[in-house]
Amino acid sequence: MKPLPLEPGDTIGVVAPASAPASLARFRAGIVQLERRGYRVEAGRSVFAEKGYLSGTDDERLDELNGFLRRDDVKMVIAARGGYGCLRLLPRLDYAAARACPKLLVGYSDVTALHLALWRHAALPGISGPMVAVDWPDLDPASEAQFWSIARGETCDALTGPSGEPLRPLREGVAEGPLLGGNLSTIARLVGTPYLPSFEQAILFVEDVGEAPYRIDALLAQLRLAGAFDKLGGLVVGAFTRWRADTEPDPAAPSPDDIFRAYFGDARFPVARGLVYGHFPVKSSLPVGVRARLRVTSAMAQLSLLEPVAHPPL
Repeated sequence: MKPLPLEPGDTIGVVAPASAPASLARFRAGIVQLERRGYRVEAGRSVFAEKGYLSGTDDERLDELNGFLRRDDVKMVIAARGGYGCLRLLPRLDYAAARACPKLLVGYSDVTALHLALWRHAALPGISGPMVAVDWPDLDPASEAQFWSIARGETCDALTGPSGEPLRPLREGVAEGPLLGGNLSTIARLVGTPYLPSFEQAILFVEDVGEAPYRIDALLAQLRLAGAFDKLGGLVVGAFTRWRADTEPDPAAPSPDDIFRAYFGDARFPVARGLVYGHFPVKSSLPVGVRARLRVTSAMAQLSLLEPVAHPPL
């Protein structure tokens, strides 16, 4: 079962499954923006809690998220922010409720752990997209339009950046399969757990922030050694921001592009780069768990969404 598309007047639940909002003022501004678009917004209590680097205790965050997953009147759940903490919730997520009352979970970064676990154990698709306290206070019109297009259940022949930025080729080929991915370091942390889905014939998309070149290399090496790329259908590389520390610049360090070219320049599957997706304001939203096609030639790269993330409107 797929979620239904959101309609004006529907209820959106806001959760903090990882870290607390860095700014309550921005969090409230994000709520206002969603309400202005005609939605009823209900925030969980742990959004206002803070326990070290977590937004409340594990029990508080888990009860809040499971509570929204169980409610059939809540049509979408959006994370307040990422940070860290979602991994701690995976064993006790209510996967049965996610199957019985399917709804779109929206977020990125640390929320990648929830997206992949819910896909593996409940076949629930989601959206790697804007978060309430991070993006929604001042979400640009192009990014917002793309988000609502995906959330409404629309597909597309060529997914581009919000301003029409095309993908760029790295390795030629054609692949078709489920579109899975998100934050690279979070994906790597799921290796060896029962929450990482199979990437067999999948099209994987990745991004990250604040990871030095050697750490990006190590994350890819870990996934390769674990066999994650053995039967991969295709790869789409997003943005790797703040990869070079201003305090310790290393002019000899390879760039993220260099590292991905070294790992995948002669891959047996298609690889595209230049996806406008990552830790910055104007970016694409991407569905998680829908069927997609990646076609890469020497001159172009194209990612097509073949299946809606939600039931399309009648």
